[in-house]
Amino acid sequence: MGVAAPSSPEAPHIAHPSGSGIISQLKAAGIGEIVALPDIVTSDGLLWPISKDPDFRLTRICKEDEGVSICGAMSYNGTRAVLMMQQTGLMDSLNAIRAIGVDYELPIVMLVGLQGKEPHLHPDASASYGVRIVRPVLDAMGLSHSPIEEPGDVTHIPAAIEAAYAQSRPHIFLIGRPPEAA
Repeated sequence: MGVAAPSSPEAPHIAHPSGSGIISQLKAAGIGEIVALPDIVTSDGLLWPISKDPDFRLTRICKEDEGVSICGAMSYNGTRAVLMMQQTGLMDSLNAIRAIGVDYELPIVMLVGLQGKEPHLHPDASASYGVRIVRPVLDAMGLSHSPIEEPGDVTHIPAAIEAAYAQSRPHIFLIGRPPEAA
């Protein structure tokens, strides 16, 4: 007979942001248009509830850089939009963000799921190379970004969106923990 393995201590509880909280903050910021590609980090807690919410018009796209163009074009008529994608699409769209958001000075606001990021780690400490490089690349490009990891992080969403539109500059929300579905 073998010896029973010692029981492992419970993993610490890791708080996740609220999907409904993010949605209400987007509404508070005057967002009515969501341009999106499915993202495993945000689909359950954000994209699916948004797709059923009559306060939003959801435009599904095939490529992330199309979303950058669409959101930039919407800003010309005063429509506030958010582009949802994961970090692989963000990295693929950097040239469009540079041209449309920075060179043309248009307010492209993005919700970016950090696919592969461990919930208990800071993005810079992730085992995923694709997660670790996001913040340094955004910093090198001078692109404004902020985290959405903890439940309290959702409170800064309206102010960051307001600043992006007031300054006519991009802002990227980096979602490192899947938002909890309501």
